[in-house]
Amino acid sequence: MWNNDITYCFFFVTLQPKSNNHLNLSIMRIGIPKEIKNNENRVGMTPAGVGELIRHGHQVFVQKTAGMGSGFSDEEYVKAGAEILPAIEDVYREADMIVKVKEPIEPEYPLIKKGQLVFTYFHFACDKELTDAMIKSEAVCLAYETVQLKNHTLPLLLPMSEVAGRMATLNGAYYLQKTKGGKGKLISGVPGVRPTNVLVLGGGIVGEAAARMAAGLGAQVTITDISLPRLRQLGNELPSNVRTLYSSEHNIRQELPTVDIVIGSVLVPGDKTPKLITRDMLKLMEPGTVLVDVAIDQGGCFETSRPTTHSEPVYEIDGIVHYCVANIPGAVPNTSTIALTNATLKYAIALADKGWQQACRDDEALLKGLNIVGGKVVYKAVADVFSLPYEPITFD
Repeated sequence: MWNNDITYCFFFVTLQPKSNNHLNLSIMRIGIPKEIKNNENRVGMTPAGVGELIRHGHQVFVQKTAGMGSGFSDEEYVKAGAEILPAIEDVYREADMIVKVKEPIEPEYPLIKKGQLVFTYFHFACDKELTDAMIKSEAVCLAYETVQLKNHTLPLLLPMSEVAGRMATLNGAYYLQKTKGGKGKLISGVPGVRPTNVLVLGGGIVGEAAARMAAGLGAQVTITDISLPRLRQLGNELPSNVRTLYSSEHNIRQELPTVDIVIGSVLVPGDKTPKLITRDMLKLMEPGTVLVDVAIDQGGCFETSRPTTHSEPVYEIDGIVHYCVANIPGAVPNTSTIALTNATLKYAIALADKGWQQACRDDEALLKGLNIVGGKVVYKAVADVFSLPYEPITFD
């Protein structure tokens, strides 16, 4: 009996510090709402990610069926330790920090509270209404797409860029079918028949992924960029059926008469993308050419681009097929959600453990993710796009 008492006391003592070994300053209440954008089936975090946040001593509230579109049941979230709430209003009301995938849309604007941390993709530079709404909310808006490492890589944009680049090629090939409005060409060709010509504008993560996928399918690929070091790197690393080309209006115009698919993948972090193909350039292309604008979240890199949805993904102008879906990775939500959680989780844990101010003090990459704080625009590119006052971030 005495020995059992000693064992019990020893067990109790060793457990006690374990619950605090992450040194979180206080319990963070984290909300994961169901995405309500058209055909958006991703969710802000997997059950495995939720489990990690709970192991760090935090509470997680997940909206009922939020993960269903990505293949994650409510039961999996409950097993991980989350509490399931019936409505999106409940999640926003309970949470100190919202973790989601896409930018809030109009029905969510009134749900966001003053001082609430919203951690998601925002792409403010192409959406004045969203920018105004978040300024009015006085929330803390930390955008995945502007979190930036010292080497200028964008760690929270990277996984979705990899998915979007691959999907851009697959969708371009699909809409190249005659029954879908395209030229009626098979991207790879067959023995004795030429493969298609694919032009990729932008040699970043999206562009490289698109070029690799197109090359792997057998297309003849041209990838452009304005960085000669990057073009040299791509030239050394990509397959032999990919050639590099310096990005200029002259060079792009020279390519358009023989191209079958154009993939626009230009990105200026936090800012609008330049228009690399203008309306008058459409006449240089053959009818049925397919334009895929992966940059549509940032305003698009084709002058004739406008956002489309998975339910109505394409439209035609001057005989040219435009695919401008603003959430391409949403078509493969299981892969996308897992990849996104893999990237965001360590940042979400830091924000929860330390609070957003200390986490951003400690991590320059997270600091660059701050776009709007307490009604003030603290990201210069967003302020410049809309001619709004820019106020560098200050901490309490």
